[in-house]
Amino acid sequence: MSTDEELAKDLGLLSAITIGIGTMIGAGIFVLPGTAVARAGPLAAATFVIGGVTALFTALSASELGTAMPKSGGAYFYVNRALGPLFGSISGWANWLGLAFASAFYMYGFGEYVNQLVGAPALALGPVTVSAAQTIGLIGAALFIAINYVGAKETGGLQIAIVLTLLGILGLFTIIGLFNADLESLRPIAPEGTTSEVLPVTAIVFVSYLGFVQITSVAEEIKDPGRNLPLAVIGSVVIVTVVYALFLVVLLAAVPNELVANNETAVVDAAELLFGQYSVFGIGLGRLGWGLLLLGGLLATASSANASILSSSRINFAMGREKILSPSVNDIHERFGTPFKSILITGALIIGFLLFGNLKLLSTAGSVLHLIVYGLLNIALIVMREAEPAEYDPDFEVPLYPFVPIIGTVSSFALIAYIEPFVILLSAALVVFAGIWYLLYARQRVESAGVFVNWILERSEEMPDAAVTAADSVRPDAARAATGTDGGDFRVMVPLANPRTETELITLAGAIAKQRDGTVHAVHIVQVPDQTPLERGAEQTERIDAESQKLLEQAREDAETFGAAVETHTVLSHRSFEEIFDAARTFEADQVVMGWGPTTHGRAESRIDELTHDLPCDFLVLKDRGFDPEHILLPTAGGPDSVLGADVVRLLREEFDSRVTLLHAVSEDESPEEGERFLEEWAIENGLADAELLIDDRDVETAIEDAATDATLLVIGATETGLLSRLVRGSLVLDVLNDVECSVLLAERARTRTLRERLLGLEKDE
Repeated sequence: MSTDEELAKDLGLLSAITIGIGTMIGAGIFVLPGTAVARAGPLAAATFVIGGVTALFTALSASELGTAMPKSGGAYFYVNRALGPLFGSISGWANWLGLAFASAFYMYGFGEYVNQLVGAPALALGPVTVSAAQTIGLIGAALFIAINYVGAKETGGLQIAIVLTLLGILGLFTIIGLFNADLESLRPIAPEGTTSEVLPVTAIVFVSYLGFVQITSVAEEIKDPGRNLPLAVIGSVVIVTVVYALFLVVLLAAVPNELVANNETAVVDAAELLFGQYSVFGIGLGRLGWGLLLLGGLLATASSANASILSSSRINFAMGREKILSPSVNDIHERFGTPFKSILITGALIIGFLLFGNLKLLSTAGSVLHLIVYGLLNIALIVMREAEPAEYDPDFEVPLYPFVPIIGTVSSFALIAYIEPFVILLSAALVVFAGIWYLLYARQRVESAGVFVNWILERSEEMPDAAVTAADSVRPDAARAATGTDGGDFRVMVPLANPRTETELITLAGAIAKQRDGTVHAVHIVQVPDQTPLERGAEQTERIDAESQKLLEQAREDAETFGAAVETHTVLSHRSFEEIFDAARTFEADQVVMGWGPTTHGRAESRIDELTHDLPCDFLVLKDRGFDPEHILLPTAGGPDSVLGADVVRLLREEFDSRVTLLHAVSEDESPEEGERFLEEWAIENGLADAELLIDDRDVETAIEDAATDATLLVIGATETGLLSRLVRGSLVLDVLNDVECSVLLAERARTRTLRERLLGLEKDE
C-alpha cells in the first residue's frame, strides 16, 4: 500500500540544523578520541577533519536530492527512486542496521559515562561476561526502546536546548583548554607509524558524522526548504567538523596524550585536570569540569541513541511503503499509535549488538554501512541529473557538478578499504543478503523499477546488450509483466474514488489498453483527514481494504472484459486530486484516465500545479453523461492536445467501430477554403482520412455546440489559454462542457511549458 504525506512547514533553520548537530555530536566525540589518539597521535584531529570533508561532499548531494524529493526515508528513498529497488534494498538494510549498530555504540558510550557515577561491576551471564558499560547500556537501551514504544514526544525546543547545552559545554572546555594549551606538545605531529593510521582511524571515527542526512527526512516540514534545507545539512556538517577539530587540538595540546589514549572517558578526565587548576573561594573546580563533561557525554550519547531509534522507524516505514519490507512491520499500536513492531525489531538488534559487539566493532560497522549508503546516494544524484526525469526539479543544485558527487562516491567507498577485513566481510555479507532479499521477496511485490533502469531500457537500442540485459533482469515483476505476456509497455492509470463512475472510466481505459497491448492500473486513492497521520490511517486498513477490494475487483472484471491486463493498487493520502500526479509518477503511467471533478478547470492539473509542474504523462479527463463512443466529434485547430485526441479517437474507432466527425472552426484571418484544406491535411496526418469533415465559419463555441447535438462523445483538447487568461475570461472547455448534452473527453498531452506559457498560454487548441 503506497502512501504519501503532506506536513505543516513549521521547522525553521535553527530547528533543522539542531536535528543534524544533535544526532552527530554523540558518542563519537565523547568516546572515540581515546581510540583515535592511541593509533594516530596528534593526527587524530586530522582524522575528524577528513571525516567531515568526506561527509561534506555527501551533504551537498543530499541537499539537492532533498529539495527535489522531500520524502520520508531520506537517503534510502533517494537511492530507491534513482537506482531502483535492488539498490533500495541494499541502502535500506544498510541504513537500518547501520543505525542499529550506531545506537548500540551510543548506548555503550552512555554506559561508560554513567559508570563514572555509579562504578558498577561486571556481570557474568553463564559463559558470557558483560562489562559494566554494557550492562548500563542495556538498561539505557531498554529505556529508550520503551519510550519510543509508548510514543513519548520529543519537542523541537528540547532538541534545541540539548544541542545548545552540548555546544556550550564543549565551547567552555575549549576555552579553558586554550589557556592551558601548549602547541609545542603536539610535536612531532606525525609520530613514527601514525601516518599510515590516518585513513583507517578516519573510517572508525566516521560514525561521529552520522545524522546530517536525517535532516532531509523532514524536508517537507522545513520552512523555505530550497534555502533552509541546504543551509541546515551543509551547515550542520561544517559546524560539527569545526567543533570536533578545535576540541581535539585543544584536548591534545592541553593534557598529556597518555591521558587520552585508549581512555573511553578521556574528555571527562581531561576536564577534571584542566578545571582543577582553577578555584573559587579556595574551592577547586576540577569536579565541576568533571561533572560538566560527564553531563555532556550523557546528553550526547542519550540524544544520539534516541534519535537513531526514531530514525530507524522512519526507514522501516519507507521500506514498508515501497514493499521492500512487509507493510505489517509498520502496524500501529492500538493504544500508543506507534509502529511498535518496527521499534521492537530494532530494539532487539540493538540489544544483541550490545551483548556481542565491542566498542570498535560497533563504531566501524556503523561507519561502513553508512559509507555504503552515502556512496550510493552520490551515485543517485548523478543518475537523476543525467536521466533528467520530468519530476526532478531541485531548488538547490550541487556546485561543480559532476566533480562533487564523484568525489563523494569515491571517498565514501575508499574509506571502507581501510576498515579491518572482518568488518568489511560482515558488510559485504549484508549487501549480499539485501540483494537476495530483493530477488526472493521484494521483487515480487515492489512496483517501480527506478529511474536508472527505465533510462537504460528506454535507450535499449543505443546501450550495450549487457547493460540492457542486466537492467531487465533486476526489474520488479510488476514492471516486467508490463512488457511480457500479461501486457505491453503502455500503462493506463485510472484513479478511482466513486463506484458510480468506475465502469465508464475502466471501459475507456480498457479499450485503450487493449488496442495498445498495454496494462490498466486501477488505483483507489483513499483520502485521510489532515489531522490524522498517515501511519495512524493504517488502523483503518480493514475497513479501507474491504472498500478498496470491492471497488478494485469490479474494476478488474470490467477491464478484463476487454482482454486487457489489469493491476490494482490502494493509496492512502492526505490529498485526493493532487495525489493523482504522484501516483502517475510512482506507477510510471503513460496515460491517465480520470473522472471530471469540481477542481478540473480546463486542464488536468490543479491551478497551483499548473504554475509549478508539468504533467507526468498524457491525461484524459471524462465528463460522463453515459459513455457511448458510437459517434465521436473531434474539434481541432492543430495543437498537440488535438493530436492526442486523434490518437484516442483512432483507438476507440478500432474497438467500437465508431463514426467520427472532425470539426474546424475557421478563424477571422482564414478563409473557408483554407480551413477545409487544413482539415483534410490534418485528418490524413492523424490517421483519420475517412472521417466526416465539417467546416464552420461561426465562433468556436457555437460551432462545437451545434455539431455536438448529433454526437454521443465530444473529444476536445485542453484549452491552451493560460491560467491568468482563464481566471479573467473563463475557459472555452468549461463553456462547452455546460452547453453540450453528450459526454466530454478532455485530452491533454504532457509537455514542458515555460512560465510565460503557464501564465498566458498558447491559444492553439480548441
